[in-house]
Amino acid sequence: MSLFRLDASILPASSASRALADLVEAEWTASHPDSTVTRRDLAADPVPATAWADAVTGGFVDAAQRTPAQNEARALATSFADELIGADALLFAVPLYNYGVSQHFKTWFDLAYTDPRIDPTGTALRGKPATLVTVLGGNYAPGTPKDGWDHSTGWLRRVLADVWGLDLRVVQRPFTLVGVNPALDAFADTAQELKEAAETDAVTYGREVAALRGSQVA
Repeated sequence: MSLFRLDASILPASSASRALADLVEAEWTASHPDSTVTRRDLAADPVPATAWADAVTGGFVDAAQRTPAQNEARALATSFADELIGADALLFAVPLYNYGVSQHFKTWFDLAYTDPRIDPTGTALRGKPATLVTVLGGNYAPGTPKDGWDHSTGWLRRVLADVWGLDLRVVQRPFTLVGVNPALDAFADTAQELKEAAETDAVTYGREVAALRGSQVA
């Protein structure tokens, strides 16, 4: 049994997404104490910005004609796909940055997606249980002044659930900047309620994924 965990936060010491992902991982480990956890920290070990282009262009030429950079990029894409395919369950912790997808995650996804085993027509990931943890500095829910400004969560759902076919659960915590940005101090009570709800979801989904995968293996 194995869990693959990816973190994209650039602030590991104070990361709200990592804290929620820890709750999910703890439930997995409690159910599968002998399992392994493969980790990929995209802040500590970012994917080179040129890797995706090198991997794509390397696919247009014969292997003997590829540059060293193209070979390296394609090998890295293979290793990313191997990590995903080889795991029994997946955990992604991806914050919202500047109203959009973390560039760390987007670069990783684009490169991994070049591996033909996880393309939308024959993905080897279809049906694999997964949890997405995402956190938002503000609150972009319907009815709020910035409704629709979250351009990350919808995209993440699309590529993980619809493109890769993962059996996806989503933990979302808004208002993580309450207590950091004084302009949001009036929302302290709401932020605490949202935090507690997200923590409950993280525990619930962690148990759910662990139980689902355990029953499939048994």
